[in-house]
Amino acid sequence: MIKTVYCKKCVYPISAVNLRIDTDGICSSCKAHKENISMGKKFWIKRENKLKRILIEYKNKNKNTYDCLIPVSGGKDSYFQAHIIAKKYKLKPLLVTYDGNNWLPEAIENRNQMKIHFDADHIVWSPSVKVLKKLNKLAFIKMGDMNWQNHCGIMTAPIIIAEKFKIPLIIWGETSWDISGMFSPSDDVEFSARVRHEHDLRGFEWVDFAKQKKNKLNFKDFIWADYPSDDKILNSGIRGLYIGNFLFWDGKRNADLSIKKYNWKVAKKPFERTYRNYSNLDDRYENGVHDLMKFVKFGYGRCSDHASKDIRNGHMKRQKAISLVKKYDHIISKDLYHWLKYVKMSEKKFWKIADTFRDPRCWWIKNNRWYKNNLWGKPSSYGKVYLNKNQIKKFNFQQKKFLKSLS
Repeated sequence: MIKTVYCKKCVYPISAVNLRIDTDGICSSCKAHKENISMGKKFWIKRENKLKRILIEYKNKNKNTYDCLIPVSGGKDSYFQAHIIAKKYKLKPLLVTYDGNNWLPEAIENRNQMKIHFDADHIVWSPSVKVLKKLNKLAFIKMGDMNWQNHCGIMTAPIIIAEKFKIPLIIWGETSWDISGMFSPSDDVEFSARVRHEHDLRGFEWVDFAKQKKNKLNFKDFIWADYPSDDKILNSGIRGLYIGNFLFWDGKRNADLSIKKYNWKVAKKPFERTYRNYSNLDDRYENGVHDLMKFVKFGYGRCSDHASKDIRNGHMKRQKAISLVKKYDHIISKDLYHWLKYVKMSEKKFWKIADTFRDPRCWWIKNNRWYKNNLWGKPSSYGKVYLNKNQIKKFNFQQKKFLKSLS
């Protein structure tokens, strides 16, 4: 049996991506957030003033193109970014959306209203659906992440467009590594090709899929995924800033602002794997089967993400969060069957592949069932094992190696 360590303040396990839990039982993300709070109001005023100076500089510099580019999905955070840039500081942004094809209806409405609300030009880049279906399936098999194409498109298409339009400033939202608490709020964090490749794209690029000849994918299928060369980036002077590095970040506040000022639409139907109805509307699988794979891999899900953030921002008590995690994190949502039909895969094959990504730090096998420890103390069974004998042997060997390293 594996003893899983959980943060004493939020609900994250030690297996959460890039997370560290110190000997005091508090995770690095909670500590980073505490530092954000302890900085005080004056600190955040200074940070916003710094952002303001940067924006004025680029607005004065860019006479023949857009003042900046904002990658947007049409979600609550996109609206907050555009509100600050276009409404508060009066810049003329170009909005750019990567379209991964599986939007919820209310998300499409939110996205399409942005150009009206913010008086902005808007480019929506939609790759071939045939290519997207192939990539959903291939990336699931290769890395257990059917949404790889989304991560790649979101972090590539806007940079391609910025380079072609000679727009040197890109405004991102929150820092994408906020889960782990890697940086201090006083650090000047900027977007980089390395972060894109290692964090967002999981260390893969489009060439890793195109070189598989039997899938008949070539460069023309991946123009949206072909990141500009270093020379092009340097010649264009492109830099990407995270607005969350200058303004205190709170997803609930962003949603409340978007609803109040712009009649932004939340999800009409409750999600099956989390209690929030205002996060990740741009892809039907993000809160569903994509997140189910995170639970399969690391033993926690989207509900743990949302609850941990809401605990830190004072919107929820930990005991309530634990009850929500118990209710939602393990659910096999119905969108799994939508996705299986989308890529033409059987449910049995899905679980055979999914099981190969189980993390031996949090899962173990007993009587041909998967078990893991829980926040509420008692281990539970979460489905039968689909691995073959050799795969089970390999998994058990990796687990013994991990346990030995702890002794």
